[in-house]
Amino acid sequence: MIIEKINSPEDVQALSSEELKTLSAEIRDCLIRKLSKTGGHLGSNLGMIEITVALHKVFHSPVDKILFDVSHQCYTHKILTGRKEAFLEEAHYHDVSGYSNPAESVHDFFPIGHTSTAISLATGMAKVRDLQGGKEQIVAVIGDASLDGGEAFEALNYVAELDGPVIIVVNDNDMSIPENYGGLHNLLNRLKAQNGEVENNFFKSLGLEYVLVRNGHDIDALTEAFSSAKNSGKSTVIHCCTQKGKGYSFAEKDREKWHWAKPFSIESGEFLSSVPKENYGALVAEHLLAKMKEDPRVVVVAASTPLCIGFHEENRKKAGKQYIDVGIAEQNAITMTAAMAKAGGKPVFATNSTFYQRAYDQIAQEMCLGKCPATLLLSHASVWGHTNDTHVGLYDMALLSSIPNLTYLAPTNLEEYLAILDWSIEQKESTVAIRIPWTRVCHAEKAVRKDYSDVKYMMTEEGEEVAILALGSFYQLGVEVREKLKAAGIHASLINPLYINKKDETLLESLKKKHRLVVTLEDGILQGGFGSMISQYYSLDKMKVLNKGFFKAIPSSYVPEEFMRENRLLPEQITEDIIELIKEK
Repeated sequence: MIIEKINSPEDVQALSSEELKTLSAEIRDCLIRKLSKTGGHLGSNLGMIEITVALHKVFHSPVDKILFDVSHQCYTHKILTGRKEAFLEEAHYHDVSGYSNPAESVHDFFPIGHTSTAISLATGMAKVRDLQGGKEQIVAVIGDASLDGGEAFEALNYVAELDGPVIIVVNDNDMSIPENYGGLHNLLNRLKAQNGEVENNFFKSLGLEYVLVRNGHDIDALTEAFSSAKNSGKSTVIHCCTQKGKGYSFAEKDREKWHWAKPFSIESGEFLSSVPKENYGALVAEHLLAKMKEDPRVVVVAASTPLCIGFHEENRKKAGKQYIDVGIAEQNAITMTAAMAKAGGKPVFATNSTFYQRAYDQIAQEMCLGKCPATLLLSHASVWGHTNDTHVGLYDMALLSSIPNLTYLAPTNLEEYLAILDWSIEQKESTVAIRIPWTRVCHAEKAVRKDYSDVKYMMTEEGEEVAILALGSFYQLGVEVREKLKAAGIHASLINPLYINKKDETLLESLKKKHRLVVTLEDGILQGGFGSMISQYYSLDKMKVLNKGFFKAIPSSYVPEEFMRENRLLPEQITEDIIELIKEK
């Protein structure tokens, strides 16, 4: 096979047109085989094969810089740049990450996982090239959905200020994760329908050349367009129309489902594991749809990740105009949500924990400083969420806890979650964020509160000597630790704090009477998190405090149980550390 002989981009450049087509077909088979075993971003990578092959045919990486936006679609790039064994040999499947990674190869320039950054990165590299009199090509590869992001707009605006060229390859597969929305999406569709000729071409209005490649899987057309742009010396947008999931019928038919795939049967297209029927996403979607039906002011806002709260296509249709997707544009989503709350609406914004990082300023300024009574839902906020350094959901507690006028809550079960959600939607005082439990669905053993205005931690088991404050998704871990301590003759108290960024000083003060050690368990980084707040409270007292969570250094990928072991977060390890501490006088 040709793929077996590819060790660097120079090998691609030596191939004929027919050999490039054969290579593309081999890569497609290779990706389907690997991802059927490991899971991964199937749809986007199948659609990017020919573009990537043509890029490495025309440009000379790493002298020429090829920058992949998000970089979840860089699997073919990795195959062509000396990492093919990680895709051909099952024993090496986990040798590389799913995103660009400079630690792996000189052909990767940034560890990227979030969107809309590639054009900005390209302008920065081009500026230094121009200052030094360089001649290398700078290429940004960005999807149509990523153009929604404000940073992409800002960078497109700046390209005209450069002395030398930047080439921007737009991979237009007519999809984000779900469907695309907005005026830019409509423009791209008009460009496709009218063969690239429209009266108001946004890209040309910014001083850029524009080229349409109608078939983004035609190697010859792609190499011709890339070569022409390379030789022109002008900044050019090359608009390539592709099929998401190209070459695998199941992925072509259901593009949202196959954006990221679990391990699957190639023959049947069935995932080898399934989400439990009872899951927090499905249950909260049903709950929110019922509230929407009762009250037209309840609105769900998404930023291309509606599945995190169970808003699949059918539920989005049910919600109608009470469902808004702004595209991959979290800053706009947060500011829009703040304004809706201020205007009397009852907005609920939801996305993955990691993507809240992209809108910190808007949360702090427009939303919380303005005391807008909006609801923020954070999914995948857990060691069991995304298991890589670019998408890990362990930073949000430290991130949001620093913002005033925000109440951040971590329910431990379904009933608490829905009760907090109901209270948040109806209250009018300030912004409320809810950290969705990222465990199997647990149920409350007792009736839960309806009002969360007053900060009150819940003492669920009363004991002495040791008090365990087990937060959110780590509450069940606290239950296990308490049982192990009990077996060792230590009858610890167990507390469900609920509030991530606020202290119940009455309860914390009462613990001094019968306890010598307070243990905090949190499913997030320790620095700036819940435990550090508790430690600060007791800093001038005799009370010992043991904070249990994660250190800031996150590996490029990890197995949750192994990562917990490294951070001494397994039940037996926590128990050992507690016993050792209370032995000390």
